[in-house]
Amino acid sequence: MGLNITGDPKADAVLDEHPFALLTGMLLDQQFPMERAFAGPAKVKERFGTLDPAAIAAADPEEFSALCAQPPAVHRYPGSMAGRIQTLASFVESEYGGQPERMWSDVTTGQELLHRVQELPGFGRQKSQVFVALLAKQLGVRPEGWEQAAGSYSERGGFRSVADVVDSVSLERVRAFKKEQKAKSR
Repeated sequence: MGLNITGDPKADAVLDEHPFALLTGMLLDQQFPMERAFAGPAKVKERFGTLDPAAIAAADPEEFSALCAQPPAVHRYPGSMAGRIQTLASFVESEYGGQPERMWSDVTTGQELLHRVQELPGFGRQKSQVFVALLAKQLGVRPEGWEQAAGSYSERGGFRSVADVVDSVSLERVRAFKKEQKAKSR
C-alpha cells in the first residue's frame, strides 16, 4: 500500500500491514487530529500485542479501555473509543471472519461497497464515503461506480479528506479545507 497518513513511518506501516488498523483509524477519525487518529492502531498493537479482531473483541473491556487511555492516549475520548474499537472488532469477526479486507475484496459495485462500510458500527454515510474514497485513491479498490459511492470525496485534485493525504503537504491542505468548511458552517 505505502500509506503516508500519520507522519510516523512505523504507524503508517501498521496501516499498510493490517486492514483492521485502517478501519480502526477511520473509526477514530472524529473530534481528533486525523494523523493522530490513524496512529491510534499502532498504539493498540504495541500495547495489546495484536490487531486481531477476535482478540480485541474478546478482551476485557476495562483492561482494553485502560490500555487505550495510557498516555499518549489512543484518542481524545479513550474510554468510549475503546468500546467502539471492540464493537467494530466484534462486527468484523462475526461478519467477515476477522478479515476486514473481505469487505472490499469481492465487491462488484461502489454502492455495494458503500453499503458494507455503512453497516460498520460507528460509520455513518459521510465517514463511509470517505473510507470508500480512501480505498479507491490510496489502495486502488475501484469497483464500478466507486466515484458515485464516494460522493464529493472522489474528486481528483482536491484535498478534502484523509483519502487525499499522501504526505505532509497534502495533510496541511486537507486541514486547511476542513478549517474552511468549519468556518463556513458557523
